[in-house]
Amino acid sequence: MSVLDSKVPQGPIADKWTKYKNEIDLVNPANKRNIDVIVVGTGLAGGSAAATLAELGYNVKTFCFQDSPRRAHSIAAQGGINAAKNYQGDGDSNYRLFYDTVKGGDYRSREENVYRLAEVSGNIIDQCVAQGVPFAREYGGLLDNRSFGGVLVSRTFYAKGQTGQQLLLGAYSAMNRQINRGKIQAFNRHEMMELVVVDEKARGIIARDLVTGEIERHSAHAVVIASGGYGNVFYLSTNAMGSNVTAAWRTHKKGAFFANPCYTQIHPTCIPVSGDLQAKLTLMSESLRNDGRIWVPKKKEDSIAIREGKLKPTQIDEENRDYYLERRYPAFGNLVPRDVASRAAKERCDAGFGVNKQGQAVYLDFKSAIHRYGKEKAFTSGHKNPSQEEIIRLGKQVVESKYGNLFDMYQKITDENPYETPMMIYPAVHYTMGGLWVDYDLMTTVPGCYAIGEANFSDHGANRLGASALMQGLADGYFVLPYTIGNYLADDIRTGEISTDSKEFEEAEKSVRNTIDKLINVNGEKPVDYFHRKLGLIMWNKSGMSRNAKGLEEAIHEIAELRDEFYKNVRVTGKAESKNAELEKATRVADFLELAELFAKDALHRNESCGGHFREEYQTEDGEAMRDDENFKYVAAWEFKGKPSEAVMHKEDLNFENIELKTRSYK
Repeated sequence: MSVLDSKVPQGPIADKWTKYKNEIDLVNPANKRNIDVIVVGTGLAGGSAAATLAELGYNVKTFCFQDSPRRAHSIAAQGGINAAKNYQGDGDSNYRLFYDTVKGGDYRSREENVYRLAEVSGNIIDQCVAQGVPFAREYGGLLDNRSFGGVLVSRTFYAKGQTGQQLLLGAYSAMNRQINRGKIQAFNRHEMMELVVVDEKARGIIARDLVTGEIERHSAHAVVIASGGYGNVFYLSTNAMGSNVTAAWRTHKKGAFFANPCYTQIHPTCIPVSGDLQAKLTLMSESLRNDGRIWVPKKKEDSIAIREGKLKPTQIDEENRDYYLERRYPAFGNLVPRDVASRAAKERCDAGFGVNKQGQAVYLDFKSAIHRYGKEKAFTSGHKNPSQEEIIRLGKQVVESKYGNLFDMYQKITDENPYETPMMIYPAVHYTMGGLWVDYDLMTTVPGCYAIGEANFSDHGANRLGASALMQGLADGYFVLPYTIGNYLADDIRTGEISTDSKEFEEAEKSVRNTIDKLINVNGEKPVDYFHRKLGLIMWNKSGMSRNAKGLEEAIHEIAELRDEFYKNVRVTGKAESKNAELEKATRVADFLELAELFAKDALHRNESCGGHFREEYQTEDGEAMRDDENFKYVAAWEFKGKPSEAVMHKEDLNFENIELKTRSYK
């Protein structure tokens, strides 16, 4: 075990990033034309990085498994993006954004990276406005803001309920400009299968053309992993069904440490599971918690009657409703952080107050908001004594203007009108705070290999605050990586083109072909989804919203057994030399089956509760997470040693010099 060096600059935290930029080595424009960079993943992080690096003059190759970068899972981010602009005049600042993010992550993130994130956040908004992103505006013309969980200010910029999509279109348009200039070569429908390391430096990748099945070699002077998170290790999650861990995991197996894999976010506002054959969960934006009130019946008999179809939620009087977040956390109410809201919903449902047929749902109710907005709208329209019908009509109009597409999506999926009856929601796997370990430069432990966005572990600690994923992805891609990667590439101006004929490329390609042949030739009886579903159940039941030592030990054993069964009995139809969706799934599930064991191992070693990692043995009397700062105030970064069970942990000690380390409270 070693203690990792994060290469953080010296000096006051507010000066570190400026000092760093003033002292790094630069690559002049003429030399940038001779340097190649590969970017794997073209969502917000990868797309913004690729566009910016190409604009600077580097030659960029991008890879995504979708047919277009517009299909990246970043489009699914609905609610907004954080930035400390203080347009509301409610006391926001870079420091407060920094503080809220570290506290929201339950004091398990690196202070310096988070401060830098807060520092550049305002630049992101300016950049995206210049690109034409249609952020909502308030009556005076300034960009509007709303609040998200875990904060007491309004700092979230939004474009109705489709913020991620609009931001991605901005990054994609910037990419297209560079594609048109010939500075970006876009390899869509390609999947990274292996990282190539030459003389201990990342020098390229092996990719599979998902249309033809061809295995390709691609070289570069640096490789950037921007492939998103690994929430689909749970099978059921809010992630796009194609989202996977393969690029990050193959990088890990080539020497990049994997940090805090057990830190997974459970989002409290998702449409509940409706059946055993469901393959995808749908997120309802956290922004809905600005105006929606979360409740269950106070009386268990009312919950039972609702589950049996004998009672409707609209028939439950106010005095018989338990607005449990407002009751338990009066300071933050419905806007507590995601991990807190998720556990509170689970506790109510486990106690028998759940409201769908399975007893695994709570209500998100907009009745109060509709009345409040309706009265305000009527008053400002000159109607001093409006009727109830007019109040409701006007209130629905306001709610529709804020959340209309989210309400439409909910109605299409559930066939229920959320304007008339409360939404039903329940927690689901959403985001992963863990990922490839990176230093202050965003470089992994493999020199020349960088990880950005959700693919790294960097900024969110044990729990991500809502609207911070878009902020981190675009900060890394537009404003951080373009500086830090130049500091590394300054040593490569005389290197010349990297050859793909070396023994390292040959061995990497051979390894990929062997992996594919192995899967194709199993000729078992069970389809890939059979194993993925079984893995998901193990993960949810024993490594999910709450964990304990016994369950985690069982999970480690069961995952290893399932992996053995997978390689003995999986059935991959079709051929390797053609389009083959089953083969794509098989390679991804094979990696999930390894990651899952490391995930459980990481959760087992961390004998504390923090953020999204909730160990049942470590909780306060009132069910809150109990950290152990004396023994676990570190990042756990795992080194691959042949198989997950033999992974070696390295520590990065976390130092809190600017924020007082204390028990997180939202009461």
